[in-house]
Amino acid sequence: MTHLSININKFATLRNARGGNLPDILEAAKNCVSYGAQGITVHPRPDERHIRQTDIYDLSRELTVEFNIEGYPSEEFLSMIEIVKPTQCTLVPDPPDVLTSNAGWDTCANCEFLENIVLRLKDAGVRTSLFVEPELAMIEGAKRIGTDRVELYTEEYAQHFETDKKEAISPYIEAARCANELGMGINAGHDLNLQNLTYFKDNIDGLLEVSIGHALICDAIYLGLQNTINAYQACLGNAAK
Repeated sequence: MTHLSININKFATLRNARGGNLPDILEAAKNCVSYGAQGITVHPRPDERHIRQTDIYDLSRELTVEFNIEGYPSEEFLSMIEIVKPTQCTLVPDPPDVLTSNAGWDTCANCEFLENIVLRLKDAGVRTSLFVEPELAMIEGAKRIGTDRVELYTEEYAQHFETDKKEAISPYIEAARCANELGMGINAGHDLNLQNLTYFKDNIDGLLEVSIGHALICDAIYLGLQNTINAYQACLGNAAK
């Protein structure tokens, strides 16, 4: 089974736009779980423009499914991870002011830096994942670093899916083959949606988890949250809850 982890940042963006506590982030996460999500993902930013540290601590106390926290490994971020101890920490190379993740790690150039961080997180009992491009050198570099999983950055796939889906998926198939051979788990995320998710899942051997936020929340405006989660699970070949 490929697990669906829902990124709930957009719920927090909506709340913060008006102030107050609507929508309630904890309630939104619990609803996602009750409707079938196998995990919840958050990606806090230093300016707390969506998810706040207080949200993370609240979620960590209440969630009964996998909790995945994404972020750049600043000292503040790592200290929070060591306190919260989520199921998984996905490290991304985002600078503080970036709007959304737009590149994977250069695991060769950052090998020593990331190796020490991954070891620190493993000592805390947290599964680690590195956000990477579908390039064999980056996958091999991730293995040298010692991460448990890689998250394949799928924006390039999504951009070219409509024009040539076979060409778009090709580097991801090779990246997955390499990760499988090296014994690393495979996650994926960024711009996956109801149109391109099934084809991706069907062609990526050993896909353990997808993290989807923006597209899923947009679909929920029209379809409703439960119907949308069921639709994404159907794309993954999972039964509706």
